[in-house]
Amino acid sequence: MNDVQAPRAARAAVRLEGVRKRFGEVVAVDGVDLDVTEGEFFSILGPSGSGKTTCLRMIAGFEAPTEGRVWLGGQDVSGLPPYERDVNTVFQDYALFPHMTVGENVEYGLRVKKVPREERTKRMADALRMVRLEGFDRRKPVQLSGGQRQRVALARALVNRPKVLLLDEPLGALDLKLRQAMQIELKQIQQQVGLTFIYVTHDQEEALTMSDRLAVMNAGRVEQVGTPVEVYEQPATDFVAGFIGVSNLLERGGRHFTVRPEKIRMLGEGEAPEPGAHVEGGTVRDVVYVGMVTRYVVELDDGGELAVISQNFESAEQVLQAKGRLVRLAWRPDQTVTVRQQTEGQPDEEGVGA
Repeated sequence: MNDVQAPRAARAAVRLEGVRKRFGEVVAVDGVDLDVTEGEFFSILGPSGSGKTTCLRMIAGFEAPTEGRVWLGGQDVSGLPPYERDVNTVFQDYALFPHMTVGENVEYGLRVKKVPREERTKRMADALRMVRLEGFDRRKPVQLSGGQRQRVALARALVNRPKVLLLDEPLGALDLKLRQAMQIELKQIQQQVGLTFIYVTHDQEEALTMSDRLAVMNAGRVEQVGTPVEVYEQPATDFVAGFIGVSNLLERGGRHFTVRPEKIRMLGEGEAPEPGAHVEGGTVRDVVYVGMVTRYVVELDDGGELAVISQNFESAEQVLQAKGRLVRLAWRPDQTVTVRQQTEGQPDEEGVGA
């Protein structure tokens, strides 16, 4: 099996071909085809039960596909155990050994591989420097913050120099500010080391912030693959439009389309729309003041409702008085995206095919 070569482009670090995974009667992953390019920061994004973690576990070798093939660097590894695959995984719970020092944790995989002590020490120091933890090698994990422990887990994976690094919601246990800071750090580290990162998350902002490309999954299937800009600006399905950020879904004349709230202008009294703009009238049902912006919910005269986001140039008192007001909303036709209805079927139960 190891000598079988992938039939398509050799630049793919990871390829899933027609991959399905069943747990009894539950189909967790349902026919996924996916290519991840060498050196890419690739995210698999989806809600709980969408199949994203199961895909990651099949790449790692912790689960075997029921159907289909997994390729790593042009090699069919579908039947290989995890220890024979050139990948490492970073988990949300860090999985550090509490009785070991930071240095011993980072060196652990090298010791298992019987790497000589001098080389182990050098590679451990290099890995800690990479994650900005120089001088922390003698501390125990309990002496570190959550962000520092996560960086130790990352160093332990990087020290093995895998071709692909798999990250399973690694920032999920951190508070918001630390999580945002670690997003930037992770992207910088990935660019520095040039490894292929495959990152699983349910956090849309996280995926948009870090990814070169991402796959959006739902009910075991891939709904769309693209760059953050492509997926946000040109969602392929109503599920993607609704899951990535805040979106508006409307039906007019049998056509389903979406327009992002920040693209919509709430026209002032007597203000004319741009030539060619699409205009809808309605009533402001709700106003939510959130500091820099205000979110409006407008019930449309022709049915449906739209969320509108506007920057706060006026005082909070003036903004809040908009509730109940008759308004006209306008946006350019090129800001309207036609979408197909999402794939049929419901996501699996929580924890199955996550």
